[in-house]
Amino acid sequence: MGRVTAPHQVPPVPPAELPTTLGGLRAAGHHHRTVKQELRDNLLARMRTGGERFPGIVGYQDTVLPEVERALLAGHDMVLLGERGQGKTRLIRSLVALLDEWTPVIPGSVLNEHPLHPLTPASRALVDSAGDDLPIGWLHRSMRYGEKLATPDTSVGDLIGDVDPIRLAQGRTLGDPETIHFGLVPRTNRGIFAVNELPDLAERIQVALLNVLEERDIQVRGYQLRLPLDLLLVASANPEDYTNRGRIITPLKDRFGAEIRTHYPVGLELELALVRQEADLVAEVPEHVLEVLARFARAVRESPSVDPRSGVSARFAIAAAETVAAAALRRSGLLAGAASDGVRGEAAVARVGDAVSVTSTLRGKVEFESGEEGREIEILAHLLRAATAETFRARLAGLDLSGFTALVAEGTVIETGELVSSAELLRQVGTVPGLAKALDRLDLGDAPTPEQAAAGVEFVLEGLHLTRRLGKDVTESGRTVYGGRG
Repeated sequence: MGRVTAPHQVPPVPPAELPTTLGGLRAAGHHHRTVKQELRDNLLARMRTGGERFPGIVGYQDTVLPEVERALLAGHDMVLLGERGQGKTRLIRSLVALLDEWTPVIPGSVLNEHPLHPLTPASRALVDSAGDDLPIGWLHRSMRYGEKLATPDTSVGDLIGDVDPIRLAQGRTLGDPETIHFGLVPRTNRGIFAVNELPDLAERIQVALLNVLEERDIQVRGYQLRLPLDLLLVASANPEDYTNRGRIITPLKDRFGAEIRTHYPVGLELELALVRQEADLVAEVPEHVLEVLARFARAVRESPSVDPRSGVSARFAIAAAETVAAAALRRSGLLAGAASDGVRGEAAVARVGDAVSVTSTLRGKVEFESGEEGREIEILAHLLRAATAETFRARLAGLDLSGFTALVAEGTVIETGELVSSAELLRQVGTVPGLAKALDRLDLGDAPTPEQAAAGVEFVLEGLHLTRRLGKDVTESGRTVYGGRG
């Protein structure tokens, strides 16, 4: 799973050594294969060589991907069932990498017809007349993917096609394929077509897909065109909608050869790996802060206050990490403006206190139960504190932190906050027994920068507060003051 990125839309230039005529293609020993045969052969080849089969997919290696591989080897169209943000579209798009890098086509063919297997009467006539001298083109695999986000206003014309009145007026008959303006599905012939959120299609549009899946022909305005379309059809859906009681017609369900359930990351390490891979961070975010955010996302997902049918997207933790990094960059910018000449600027390193801002900025990504209206930020703040405490225990359990509690035992206070510089925070703390070991446990290295050390100090202070060993107050200006016993 992962953040979704669109396939390349501008293909590279075909290599010069590829044949340019039908005769050259035959001489090179090229054989026509269907899309499903192509996917099967290339998948098996990568299995045998140990090559990467689904680049960029995290957390599905032992669960979802084996099922996808079985479906591809069986030549089945498939539907991926899962809540939002589980990487369904990312997984579908990764299938493109299993296609041949280049495939021959008849130039100008709307249906990407293979020179050795023409479909339409016009293309068959062209091949017969030109013979081995027929010029051929080459299509890159990135251009063999089509996708449609299902919406209630999607029409048959969008997906399948419609009669072109101009061509009809030119004297062509309704049964002539040249009369049809083809929709997205036929235009993806010899490729992979994806329908996202399939149940959102109106029932009459779902009916239009039945022939595509089984008989591999299309019907436009009552006219049946015998076009044996060659494609892999993959759909995504929410499990709640993909039932007989939901918004999917039973005959369409029956046409898919495989139903595959996706899921959120099953463990903390996979959640962290996903955030590391997908988050576009504008500042350094230490590992312990990322772990807090990953635990926070998992806690929100498991909370009884959150609607489980909606789910909590993997993008939640990714956006949280990006927001925290942005908060660190903001602090760096503001403190640099306030610094006097000759004073070292503040590097952008995130602290655990920066995570507080995500409770308000990300609440729109979570669907709460109806009884929790008005308590959304309160619930998220509680879960964030719990995630911080869990990370504190996991990282610093058994470590002697009495040096920090002794520091404030006699009324000394330590002030931190969004715009407190690292130098100011470290000056207040001074030399604390046990600090080096704590920074080492937080993976901040033997020689952390002042900003990294400040991030570690703030985490220790917050953890001691959450485990009731330090008091904490928030001033009117928004600064946080640690001191005394909780």
